[in-house]
Amino acid sequence: MVYAIATPPPSRRASFSKDKRVCDVRSDTFTEPTDDMYEMMKNASRGDDVYGEDTSTLHLETKVADLCKKQAALFCATGTMTNQIALRAALFQPPHSILCDHRSHVYLWEAGGIAYHSQAQVTPVIPKNGHHLILQDIQKAIIPPLSGLTAPTKVISLENTLNGTIMPLQDLAEISAFARQRGIWMHCDGARLWHVVAATGVPIHEWVQYFDSISLCLSKGMGAPIGSILVGGKDFIAKARDLRKLFGGGWRQSGGLAHVAEWTLSNVWPQLPATHAMATRLAEGLQAQGVRITTPVETNMVFIDTAPIGVHITDLAVYLADKGVRLGGSSPTEARLVIHYQIEPWAIDAIIDAVQALKH
Repeated sequence: MVYAIATPPPSRRASFSKDKRVCDVRSDTFTEPTDDMYEMMKNASRGDDVYGEDTSTLHLETKVADLCKKQAALFCATGTMTNQIALRAALFQPPHSILCDHRSHVYLWEAGGIAYHSQAQVTPVIPKNGHHLILQDIQKAIIPPLSGLTAPTKVISLENTLNGTIMPLQDLAEISAFARQRGIWMHCDGARLWHVVAATGVPIHEWVQYFDSISLCLSKGMGAPIGSILVGGKDFIAKARDLRKLFGGGWRQSGGLAHVAEWTLSNVWPQLPATHAMATRLAEGLQAQGVRITTPVETNMVFIDTAPIGVHITDLAVYLADKGVRLGGSSPTEARLVIHYQIEPWAIDAIIDAVQALKH
């Protein structure tokens, strides 16, 4: 799904002073580094991470590994990098395949990286319940190892959250038990797993215990300028570190970025329940105006269809730009609105008021 087509041209974009910042609901990737973050970077270590000598980076990796109760972690530039490194590290010689939800980021939005990096076939599965994959979906879609005939399933990749929805622990446990009986690697694209913890109150280690590798984004929603972190066993992370270098991701003085990323764990993560509350209020307000909510609002995302009230997303985006809110869309009447910690309550009111003003 593309989220930028409804952005108004520069001539129609609002200009606001710092006391009323533009609120961008196109994605939680639009969080902006603060002045305090740049000041914080000055206090970080300045060692070389390729040589394993940067203490701020090592401290972040150790902290996240400990939170997850895993052996090791690896700080990288992006979630696409941590996902693709993880999948490549889990796979050996083709033929092999990766099973995932048909809406998965690793399948749709990583530039075909699975085929390019891992020479793997993908088995995209549509969940029968429409919400998340369950064991029965996996059992039906799994590809067995039949010599000379198949690309057997070697990895199951699950995303949590997926489109803002939460995959329940019980289903993760059942799928993981099934996979481990068959020697199938379990990978979690947990770019927004922080939101799962914030919404449920269940510690992060309980969610990741069912996976061999976990990708956690520290930029999306968490507010760090750059960075995702890959978590897993010691040998796996050692291999992932070699692959990171191969991918061109062996950065040097990463301490400043790591220091800020760690700061978000204590300062932004606790704010996520408030973003969920705003997302729920937004969904309820839009629904009251006749907008169709197309996906359950369980964390920070609101998927809308404005066709029932005759409003085009482009018109809504132009109207909101003058109010200081930036909106994107995936079709003339469909859009994804993503709430993050820098979205302010007035922006929620502005979106609801705009729909009311424009609806037919």
